[in-house]
Amino acid sequence: MANISSQIIASLGVILLIVVSRKLLQIGRRPADLPPGPPTIPILGNIHLMPDRDVHLQFQKWAQEYGPVYSLILGTKTMIVLSNDRAIKDIMDKKSAISSDRLDMYIGQRIASGGLRVLMMGYGPTWRMVRRIMHDLLNVNAAQAFYPYQELEIQQMMYDILNDPKDFEHHFRRYSNSLMTTTTFGFRTSNYEDPHLKELMVVLEEFLILAQTGLAALMDFLPALQMLPTWMLPTKQRAAKNHKREKILYRYHWDKAKAEILSSDKPNPSFSVGLVREQNKHGFDDDFAAYITGTLLEAGTDTTANTLIWFVCAMLVFPEVQQRARAELDRVVGADRVPMPEDEPDLPYIRGCIKESLRWNSVTIMGAIPHALTQEDHYMGFRLPKGSALVNNVFAIHADDARYPNPHQFDPDRFKDDKQNFYDAAVNPDVSQRDQFAFGAGRRICPGIHVADRSLFLGISRLLWGFDFKRPLDSSGEEMVPNPARVTQGFLAAPVSFKADITPRDAKRAELIRNDWEMAKRNNLDSETLQWKVKQ
Repeated sequence: MANISSQIIASLGVILLIVVSRKLLQIGRRPADLPPGPPTIPILGNIHLMPDRDVHLQFQKWAQEYGPVYSLILGTKTMIVLSNDRAIKDIMDKKSAISSDRLDMYIGQRIASGGLRVLMMGYGPTWRMVRRIMHDLLNVNAAQAFYPYQELEIQQMMYDILNDPKDFEHHFRRYSNSLMTTTTFGFRTSNYEDPHLKELMVVLEEFLILAQTGLAALMDFLPALQMLPTWMLPTKQRAAKNHKREKILYRYHWDKAKAEILSSDKPNPSFSVGLVREQNKHGFDDDFAAYITGTLLEAGTDTTANTLIWFVCAMLVFPEVQQRARAELDRVVGADRVPMPEDEPDLPYIRGCIKESLRWNSVTIMGAIPHALTQEDHYMGFRLPKGSALVNNVFAIHADDARYPNPHQFDPDRFKDDKQNFYDAAVNPDVSQRDQFAFGAGRRICPGIHVADRSLFLGISRLLWGFDFKRPLDSSGEEMVPNPARVTQGFLAAPVSFKADITPRDAKRAELIRNDWEMAKRNNLDSETLQWKVKQ
C-alpha cells in the first residue's frame, strides 16, 4: 500500500510539473488571432529582440516588415504598435474611451513616482479629474493670459544668445523652463545656473534612465521579478532614492507658489492659482498637487527646448530653408520690429518651419508613454487583448514617404496650405489633414498644446528674424554638419550636442534685441531678483 501511495504521489508530481511547464511555455507565445510580429521564444517572447538603443529604428523596421499594426509579445504582456495615421485615428482617437489607460509601470510609476506621476497614471476617476483640471486651466482661452510671460522670456532668450551664442542649448533650456515655472507657478527661472533648474535636469535625467532600463522593463513584463528582495534590485533602490529627491523639488515649487497665492489679493496668472481652487474643491493633498504641477514642469521644459535644438540642427543641415524663411520675414516684418503673434497668418513658410521641426525629428520619437486598452478590441481582423500596450510609433509615421514624400528632407512647403493650429490639426476628423503626431492622441493628447503653439512660434520666428545660423569649421577648415541620425536615448529625443555659429543678422537687429530686453527688465522685473514686480 505504501508503494502504491508513493507511486500516486510521484505520478501527481509529474503531472503537476507537466502542467506548470506547459503553462510557462505558453508565456511569450503569440496567439494566432493577434496582429503579426517577429518570431517569439518561450517566456521572453520578443524581449530578447529589443535593442539597447535607437529603439525607434527597430520599430520602424518591424513596421515595414509586418505592417502598420503589429504586435510584440513581451513576457506576459502584449504590445500593439500603431505605425500609420489611420490606426492612430481609429484606435487612439475614435476609441479613446477604451484606449487611454496605462500599463502598470512598477519602477516608473510605483517606485520612482510614488504612484503620483500623472503622465503614467492609469485611466480612472483620479486621472479624469486631473485631466479636466488641466483642460480648464490650459485651454486656448486660458493660455492667452500667459502671453506676457512668453513675450518676456523670448526677449531674454534672444538677448542671451546675442551675448553668448555658443551656449544656445542652455539658453533654450532656460527659456523653456522659465516659461513653465511662470505659467505653472508664477515665478521665473532667470538664468541657467538656477539651482532648481539644475536639480530638475538631474532628477529628470535619472528618472528617464531608470524608467527605461532593461530591468525596469523586465519587471513590468515579468511581474514575478517584482517579488525579488530589494537588495537584489539596485534599480529599485535608485528609483526610490530619486523619487525622494524629486519630491523635495516638486514640493518646493508647489509650496512656494501656494503660499504666494494665498497671501496675495491678486496673484500673477498661473496654473497653480486655479489648482489651489481645485484642491480646496476636491481635497487632494499637497504631494499630489506638487506632482500635478511637476508633471507640467518636466514635460514642458524638455519638449520645447529640444524642439528648438532640432530646429537649429535643421538650419545647419538645410541652409536653403533659412534663406527662404528670412526672405519671408523681411517682406512681412522688416528689420524695424520683431515678429508678433498677429503676423503669423502672413508667415506661412515660418509656420511650415515650426510644423516641420516637430515632424522632421520629433522629440517624442516613440510617442512617449504607451496607452493601454481597458477592454478587448478588434481591428483589421485582428484581436487586440485587454491590457495591451498601444504605441504611437511617431518616428515611423513621420518617416512614411507615402504620407511625407522624401521624409528625411526638411521641407516647410509640406504645410504651405495648412492654416490649422496644432490642436485643430490633431483633432481634425480627416486624419490625412493632421500635420504631425508629436503631441500624442486621444484623451492623452498633450494638455499644454496651446501654450506650446505660441511659444514655438515666438521662438522660431524671432530666431530666424534676428540671427544667422552657420556651420562652424573644424581645425582643418572643413564645415561641421550635425548628424540628425545621432539622437539622445529615452522618452524624449534630441540631437546629440553639436556646435553652431550664431551671429546677429545686422547691427540694427542686434541693437533692437538689446533694447527690447532692457526695456522689458525695466518695466516688468525687480532689478535684484529679476522676478515680476507687477501683477499682470
